[in-house]
Amino acid sequence: MRMDKAVALNAHSVEPRAKKSIYPQPFAARMEKREKRVLGDLFGLTNFGVNLTTIKPGGISALRHAHFTQDEFIYIIEGSPTLITDAGETLLQPGMCAGFRHGTGDAHQLANRSESDVVYLEVGDRSPHDSVSYPDDDLVAIFEGAGQWRFTHKDGEPY
Repeated sequence: MRMDKAVALNAHSVEPRAKKSIYPQPFAARMEKREKRVLGDLFGLTNFGVNLTTIKPGGISALRHAHFTQDEFIYIIEGSPTLITDAGETLLQPGMCAGFRHGTGDAHQLANRSESDVVYLEVGDRSPHDSVSYPDDDLVAIFEGAGQWRFTHKDGEPY
């Protein structure tokens, strides 16, 4: 039996995703200090995604957002990001983790306000019919399957 997928690899050896963001402009420009190494796809995983993400000083993980059906989990490997949620701000350290349950409406994001890189592992399921709200921005995302997202303004007008 031939295996086309990796059995094991060094996550840091994976090239960062060439496209910094799937957000439409002007939001995509805000992701310039973020690098994602897409790991789960290399093993043929389809139920959930896994990324090794680096945020350079001054960068953010994503726009502050909340998923309707997708759960997310992060584990901090290096650096000290600030977790921003509806409850406020929490300084995270290596070894700390956080989870974001779908459907709560509690929006979250990581900001790197330090002078060192932040490196973390992020895991999210690939729930069908997911949508994402962005309380700080005029943006809504709708998951259309197979890794495809459609972005609209909050009034439904497409980007």
